[in-house]
Amino acid sequence: TTQGCRAAVAWAPGKLSVEEVEVAPPKAGEVRIKLVATGICRTDEHLLQGCFPNAEFPVIPGHEGAGIVESVGEGVTSMKPGDKVIPLCLPQCGECSFCRNPESNFCQKSHISEPQHLLPDKTTRFSCKGKQIHHFLWVSTFAEYTVVPEYTVAKIDAAAPLDKVCLFGCGFSTGYGAAINTAKVKPGSTCAVFGLGGIGLSVVMGCKAAGASRIIGVDINKDKFAKAKELGATDCINPRDFQKPIQEVLTEMTGQGVDYSFEAIGHKDTMIAALASCNMSTGVCVMIGELDSGSEISIDPTLLLTGRTWKGTVLGGWKTRECIPKLVSSYLEKKFNSDLLITHTLPFAKVNEGFELLRAGKSIRTVLLF
Repeated sequence: TTQGCRAAVAWAPGKLSVEEVEVAPPKAGEVRIKLVATGICRTDEHLLQGCFPNAEFPVIPGHEGAGIVESVGEGVTSMKPGDKVIPLCLPQCGECSFCRNPESNFCQKSHISEPQHLLPDKTTRFSCKGKQIHHFLWVSTFAEYTVVPEYTVAKIDAAAPLDKVCLFGCGFSTGYGAAINTAKVKPGSTCAVFGLGGIGLSVVMGCKAAGASRIIGVDINKDKFAKAKELGATDCINPRDFQKPIQEVLTEMTGQGVDYSFEAIGHKDTMIAALASCNMSTGVCVMIGELDSGSEISIDPTLLLTGRTWKGTVLGGWKTRECIPKLVSSYLEKKFNSDLLITHTLPFAKVNEGFELLRAGKSIRTVLLF
């Protein structure tokens, strides 16, 4: 049956309004999830600003959530009602050439290869005031109920606290995996992390877990330095405190540049600075931040000619359906403390307040509870 519930709808770029929406039952191969908690990520802000590629309105944003399976469509075998799950903004169909490649965590069914503001059958499960509402990245976690394809859901340990592991749907997994999987940070190495928000701090945790001896945080908001040091940063620097480009400062601090640099902001100039700040022979720069749609970067090719590697990462290089549950198990074994990223917890009705905290640079992660 159709389920009425609350959801935050963006009718147009700008603000969210909490509305009563109808959520249709799952069709074959789909799962309907009752969300318990959802995090606010800057990617949702990109969508609200109208800067997300191919954004379509009206839409229910949100892509970092956790909940409980409420019902399943026919043919769904990997989960049942009552299971704890994390909906995934990067699917793992298991059948495409990317999914079959052990080196890859991408999937042909991802929104990057096919815009997916509707479900795979090109229809929506959401309606409000008689209007059809678009899905976002197939997950739309800013709703009490959401419908997603089975191959874009990870079933997790029943002991997992959903208000904490919702971050594994995007923020924590992306940053932590960028260090562990994409960069493959080596013990004793030096790292620089540009941007100390939820993603950047997760990168710091990943570098620390990998045994890096020096982790330099770079941010223009010095209020983020204490948290960065608590999570493993050895130094924190503010580019505004120096007369020279930050890549020169980092090169002087380390002798020849860092071994690994990470850009977790999404600005052209910091992308180039991050690339230039890793050492010219074996340095690896990982791009995590999202640039506004249509952006282009021009770089001096000699930055790469001498041997640097410039890589991107999607969801931290994890094969989502198989790895996110393992990451949740590591969390339950206290291998890391991702709870430290959660600075605010608000009731779902205060979703706009959560975005204000993000815009003001006052929060790392706000978790909304339904």
